[in-house]
Amino acid sequence: MIPVRLIATGKAVPSHSVSSDSLDRKLGHPPGYTLRKSGVLSRFVAAPDESQSQLGAAALQDALKNASLKLADIDLLIGACGVPEQALPNTACFIAQHAGLPPGTPTFDINASCLSFMAAFRVAASLLADGGYRRIAIVASDLASRGVDWSEPEASMIFGDGAAAVIVERGDGAAGIRAYKMGTYPEGRRYCEIRGGGTERNPRNGVEPADYLFRMDGKAVFRLAVKVMPAFLEQLMVESGAGLERIDVVVPHQASPLGLAHAARILAVPDAKIIKIFERHGNQVAASIPTALHEAVMTGRAVAGQRLLMMGTAAGLTIGGMVVDL
Repeated sequence: MIPVRLIATGKAVPSHSVSSDSLDRKLGHPPGYTLRKSGVLSRFVAAPDESQSQLGAAALQDALKNASLKLADIDLLIGACGVPEQALPNTACFIAQHAGLPPGTPTFDINASCLSFMAAFRVAASLLADGGYRRIAIVASDLASRGVDWSEPEASMIFGDGAAAVIVERGDGAAGIRAYKMGTYPEGRRYCEIRGGGTERNPRNGVEPADYLFRMDGKAVFRLAVKVMPAFLEQLMVESGAGLERIDVVVPHQASPLGLAHAARILAVPDAKIIKIFERHGNQVAASIPTALHEAVMTGRAVAGQRLLMMGTAAGLTIGGMVVDL
């Protein structure tokens, strides 16, 4: 087990909430269409003057408040966003600036699409175990609304904006990561994508506005995930040294109602153990898992001494899971 202790979580959402009823009116759909298709009652949408890094900084400040810590108590900030604020520099340095972290505090980003937070948590645990850092903040912030294509219902209605943060320290032996596993299946690399923003689509070879919008083949994602997830989870639990019956809380990526339902079926755990925030938040990309974790902590559903399973899928197609003793 890699010793790491979760000492606080934080959350931030834009001030504006958009109901599915209002989207029906905006997009010319019949009443109830968006809710029926998406499963989202409402989602938060950032205003034009709200930035991704500002939202991430607010989540970090909330986590610091919940831990009764100061900015100077953070040794390292890891950005764990699904999509960066800009290509360069890293989003974490913008979050650090807005939060007011002391100059010289190191920052870097880890990107694994919707699983960025889980990957960052694993890296942070190793850095803490090495003794190089005492306390690390991880911030996931995504503004999915900036990249949705409203002409594509499947790839637009399910998303929402938000940010979440956690602060971790080296564990004392009782708390830590029991198992972490990630797998990528490149046959699904085109199933979820934003083609612009990198070296492939650039001003020198011609870009179109559509290159910067999210595209998804949801059915293909689901088919591939259904095929590979059961064996993946079985191996993860073997590596954790215990079965699913020992899991107290499940924090899945809030991808879609179909994805959450499939996770519940293959896990075969009581529904009360699964944290679900999709209905009021939508899919917040990389912020989904830490936001759900924050809700679990703040409502007392995830407490010290419990065993927690985080799991989900991401563009790539990548699947991941982590078993953590709190």
